Amino acid sequence: MEILGIDIGGSGIKGAIVETKTGQFIGDRYRLDTPQPANPENIALAIKNIAKQFKWKNKIGCGFPAVVQNGLIKTAANIDKSFIGIDANKLFSKTMKCDVSVFNDADAAGFAELTFSEAKKHKGLTIFLTIGTGIGSALIKDGILIPNTEFGHLFMQNGIIGEKFASDAVRKNQDLSWEDWAKRFNEYLLHLEKIFNPTLFIIGGGTSKKIDKFQSLLSIKTEIKPAKFMNNAGIIGAALLAK
Repeated sequence: MEILGIDIGGSGIKGAIVETKTGQFIGDRYRLDTPQPANPENIALAIKNIAKQFKWKNKIGCGFPAVVQNGLIKTAANIDKSFIGIDANKLFSKTMKCDVSVFNDADAAGFAELTFSEAKKHKGLTIFLTIGTGIGSALIKDGILIPNTEFGHLFMQNGIIGEKFASDAVRKNQDLSWEDWAKRFNEYLLHLEKIFNPTLFIIGGGTSKKIDKFQSLLSIKTEIKPAKFMNNAGIIGAALLAK
């Protein structure tokens, strides 16, 4: 089955037609900068523009950077706060005149890994992290996804929120070397390790493509791997969940 998957992020919105049996893209991915302000009207228009690019009028799945409960947006860390309380399923479906289903973006990415990677067979607690504008998280226990965790918003021992300390946006904005950023990211992972005692970390988001630049600098005991689909996992997972 082919479904248009869209991954809405703080800096970019990406879409592709996904073959849900394999997780592969049908054709190329298309990307737009996230509009500013990233309010409901502008995001709905961006989704419409992506669908137009693919001449798409059927089912759509969207990963969204917020806690999402049955389409209802409950938080807004890297998106306009006017989204809070909005039923995104209804809003986007009305705009698109087709069935649009909205899910937490990290959950969508985690679900793609759970479906097509070895995470499906992994016994124990897996923490999937998307490192980009913020830090998204998905929790997987013995092959089951537990939705709407927000580990990027945990307070560190230094009193700073995790994603304000160790996201990729922080690395870029503060012009940190990979070595300096890795120290921060390692501190963040050690914090998660201490609280949750996971048996596996999977790193997704844009940073997953650069894991060779920092993995050797980490001192955590937990096994760590890059996401199979790297920065495309959110698109694939959104399509799978919409199915």
